[in-house]
Amino acid sequence: MAHLALSQASNLNSQDKLWAPVITLNLKANHSRLRNRHVTCMSVQQASVSKVAVSPLGLEDAAEPPLNLHKPKEPYTATIVSVERLVGPKAPGETCHIVIDHGGNVPYWEGQSYGVIPPGENPKKPGAPHNVRLYSIASTRYGDFFDGKTASLCVRRAVYYDPETGKEDPSKNGICSNFLCNSKPGDKIQITGPSGKIMLLPEKDPNATHIMIATGTGVAPYRGYLRRMFMESVPTYKFGGLAWLFLGVANTDSLLYDDEFTKYAKDYPENFRYDRALSREQKNKKGGKMYVQDKIEEYSDEIFKLLDNGAHIYFCGLKGMMPGIQDTLKRVAEESGFSWEEKLSQLKKNKQWHVEVY
Repeated sequence: MAHLALSQASNLNSQDKLWAPVITLNLKANHSRLRNRHVTCMSVQQASVSKVAVSPLGLEDAAEPPLNLHKPKEPYTATIVSVERLVGPKAPGETCHIVIDHGGNVPYWEGQSYGVIPPGENPKKPGAPHNVRLYSIASTRYGDFFDGKTASLCVRRAVYYDPETGKEDPSKNGICSNFLCNSKPGDKIQITGPSGKIMLLPEKDPNATHIMIATGTGVAPYRGYLRRMFMESVPTYKFGGLAWLFLGVANTDSLLYDDEFTKYAKDYPENFRYDRALSREQKNKKGGKMYVQDKIEEYSDEIFKLLDNGAHIYFCGLKGMMPGIQDTLKRVAEESGFSWEEKLSQLKKNKQWHVEVY
């Protein structure tokens, strides 16, 4: 992650500054309300000492997750609070952290998605708006300011390069991702949802094991899970289990929310493990590029034991990640003398298997 320098607040020590990347540079600008929020958000103490109070706690009361409160024909008009580049100069492409103010009117649970309708006309349906694009929410239900009024998205700018000229062709760039990454504080945004149940964090057993596997922006829902587990003081959810994150990206500059995850690993070594797969910097045991499935294979014996004991396993990212991961798990299973198909069927039946790819 490119760590953008933020002015040090008087109540921060050197370790507290590790929380800074969750706040955006644009919040330092002109608006006193946002500036106050900025200070609130930065005043996080060491997680091992105290967690952040959240409100309203009424967000814990619902027995079922909110679903499709705002449909495509009647989207909610929210406001962009901030847009921050998350990656460093050597990362391929650009990924942004985007905070959206929904005023508490589009509540959601961790693991759900928002739909975004970019402005303009659908080129395939003249006169009609663009189709909805879904984005996993990268914050807890309380948002980055812990007040239940914002949601955050982790968006990679989709750009197209002509294979013959090697030059970018803006006419073929991703409409919604570029709209989001180009947004400025105060811009309006049409959102729908929330949607999705597949990636909801099961909380009945606060001591459960959660194995989270992501490529790139697929880390978004896990950021929400982990903030809920380790950053926020939620009276109804005291996590005492194991959370294990595998994140696959191209290189160190491409890491997303790395300071947050590194801090959890430092403050909660018994409850959080964090493994990175950097395809352009690390080699697997065969001497090839290190992908997330290679990291999984490295710890496969332990992972299978955890799954046998009821662990939940999650996959989120580009759909191209799944064949390699499935092949690895199948090979390891067969080498261990059991059927991967039977194991997978059992995991799905037990609702331990959670997949959201795009």
